[in-house]
Order: sequence, then C-alpha cells, then structure tokens
Amino acid sequence: MIDGRQEIPSLSQNDIAQLCHRRFGIGADGLIILAPHPTLDFRMIYYNSDGRESTMCGNGGRCIARFAADLQAVGEQMKFEAIDGEHQATIMGAEVALQMIDVEEISRIGADYFADTGSPHHVAFADELETLDLIEEAQAIRYNEHYKQEGVNVNYVKVEGDSLSMRTYERGVEDETFSCGTGVTAAALTAFAAGKISSQSVAVRTKGGNLKLSFSLSADGKYHNIWLQGPATYVFKGELPC
Repeated sequence: MIDGRQEIPSLSQNDIAQLCHRRFGIGADGLIILAPHPTLDFRMIYYNSDGRESTMCGNGGRCIARFAADLQAVGEQMKFEAIDGEHQATIMGAEVALQMIDVEEISRIGADYFADTGSPHHVAFADELETLDLIEEAQAIRYNEHYKQEGVNVNYVKVEGDSLSMRTYERGVEDETFSCGTGVTAAALTAFAAGKISSQSVAVRTKGGNLKLSFSLSADGKYHNIWLQGPATYVFKGELPC
C-alpha cells in the first residue's frame, strides 16, 4: 500500500515486480496506490506482483479502505474508484465491508463455471482441497485454449453445508494466493447458482482467513448488493526512497 495522494510514484513494471518479490523485495501478491480522485474519496490503482496493472482485487479494495481510514483520509464510510468502477466500503471495527460490482451472468464451462466479479474467475467444485495439486491443475485451465489469450483466475471450492472452503490460483501472480476477494465472490455466487448452497449470506474459509459474502438476487436472475466482509490487519510500515 502506497500513499500517492500528494504524488503518485513513478514505478516501472520491473520496480513493482522487484518490490513484490518474496526473496529480493518486500514480498507481496500485489501493489496498491491510494491516489486522488476529483469527486470520490480516492482512486485505487492495483498492480499484480508481476508489475502489470490488473483487474479488480477484492481483498485489496478492503485493505485500501482500511489504509485510507488509518491515514484519516476518510471516515468509516467511503466511496472510491477502482478499475472496474465505483465501490463503497465501510469500516466495521476490525473488519471492512466492500461492495462489489453487480454480476449479471454465471456461465457453464463444461462441468465448471465462469464468473466475472471484477476479475475473471473459473470455478470448479472439489471434494478434497488439501491433497489437490493446485498449481498443476489450475495451470492446465489458466493456459488452455479457452482462456489462454487473457488468462483466468482458477478456484477450487469445497461445499460444507451452507459454507465454503476454497483455494485460488491467480493469474499475474502465477501461484496460489492465500485469499482472493473476487474469487470468494465468484465461489459464493457460483455455489448458489449451481444449487449447492441455499443461503444468500455465505461464510467462506480461505488459507488466509475467513470472509463473508452476502448478496441479493433480482427477478431477472442478476446478482446485486454484493458485499465482501472480513478483517484487514495492519502489519508494518516503512519508507521507500524514490
């Protein structure tokens, strides 16, 4: 997280990749800049760990909301712009709730599903997650003929009653990430659309922690009023010479 309200830092793709490198840099799945906006509270600029500007990051959206609040740039409620449009966020004690974009369609891809929740997600259901060779299985999907031009994030989801557990492989990171907010959104909506859960408020467990996804379903089958909620924890701060 970088405070770019006064000046947006000039960082190349290589600079960002170096900062995100887990052995030779700080170590991160991505880099986010808090930037000014002419009418909203701020703008969120998000880069994957490969240094490329990317599509929406749901957990990143929750984290930048906490970051802006910690800087006293906003109050407990805020509106900001991300690459997929306008978002609202609310600070709720230790947790942050983020309103995601509406989702108009969930598509079948063979036995699996596809949903665009601000980022493109392929969702597959699995009976076992711990023994799953996620990297090999996900890369076979991420680089297949259907997705190879733009790539896709790949999620494996296990249904446990009306709650879910999941693992995610992210394009741009090209590895498993311990929690993906747009992936959690895609998993919960897809599980509901597939008839695997019945609740419109879903607890989702990831390796990085527990999240909750709530939503409404319109008469024409579109998903709206989608809120992603969970903790956003301050870890450390530092200064980067530019």
